[in-house]
Amino acid sequence: MLESSTFTHDLQAAEPEVHLALTRAGVTGVDKVIRIAHAGTELLYYAQIDCFVDLDPGQKGVHMSRFPETVAECIDHVVIGEALHVEELAEHIAASIVERQAAVRSEVTIRAKFPVTRRTPVSDLKTQEIYHLIGQALANGKGARRLVGVEVRGLNACPCAQGLVRERAHDRLTEAGYDDGQIQEIFSLLPAATHNQRAEATLMIGTRREIDARDLIAIAENSMSAPVFELLKRPDELHVVEQAHLHPRFVEDSVRLMVAGAFEQYPDLSDGCFLLARQINHETIHNHDVLAERHGTVSELRSDLERSNGDAPRHTTARDWLEG
Repeated sequence: MLESSTFTHDLQAAEPEVHLALTRAGVTGVDKVIRIAHAGTELLYYAQIDCFVDLDPGQKGVHMSRFPETVAECIDHVVIGEALHVEELAEHIAASIVERQAAVRSEVTIRAKFPVTRRTPVSDLKTQEIYHLIGQALANGKGARRLVGVEVRGLNACPCAQGLVRERAHDRLTEAGYDDGQIQEIFSLLPAATHNQRAEATLMIGTRREIDARDLIAIAENSMSAPVFELLKRPDELHVVEQAHLHPRFVEDSVRLMVAGAFEQYPDLSDGCFLLARQINHETIHNHDVLAERHGTVSELRSDLERSNGDAPRHTTARDWLEG
């Protein structure tokens, strides 16, 4: 005779040995295929979803199986019936988890692979580039806030090393008999060498208005020295390398340009909206990488751009903004 597999005692609701509230408890890496609406079309995307709730100090654990169950129900019942943007789907899942888990708050992050058909800069060949589309939401029973963003790869050329190369070249050309006018003409015709960095940018916006991921991709790529492509013929390679060396940028430059580009693209963002720009450059001549980031509400960022004094500006974090 088979024993019953039904448990009458809810172990997750039991008292824990240590009474300590947890900031997050949940599941990561839930793999799903979702349907997302963008630019008037609906396409299927592979996505990874992370789901968390806070945990009361008197509760031993959360019901982990309910997370993927809730995600599946939201995708089947909502997305198949009506296409959603990725940030809207994250918000819907977060609100459902709060209800199912009887939690104070729930946090959901969706990272979907987002293909975009591009054309190479010179040969005009079609190439498919893969970006990551990010939707993040936090629901706390009183309401919800959400972020939408992208992760973009590109290329930065180091201005510092290029300046050193120019100085050395200037000395050598002077020793060879060239005057300053001739040297400057040579520099204007020939981009100076420098070391390159593979750049990985993240640009996130917190708002209720509709945001097109392609706009965010363009802002991030335009903030770097040059974009990168999966497919490049020799004329394309020359174009990308020359463009990068004609537009040398520090990682700090790229982050500032992303913020300025977002304001130019979306001048109607309200003061309470949120913006995060972050970039990591993977070094080629050092054993470390470099990072720059700026985050804050639109009002904080605008005030910082306009201020003339040295007061330290407030930087609201993404977590603080999502908490409301």
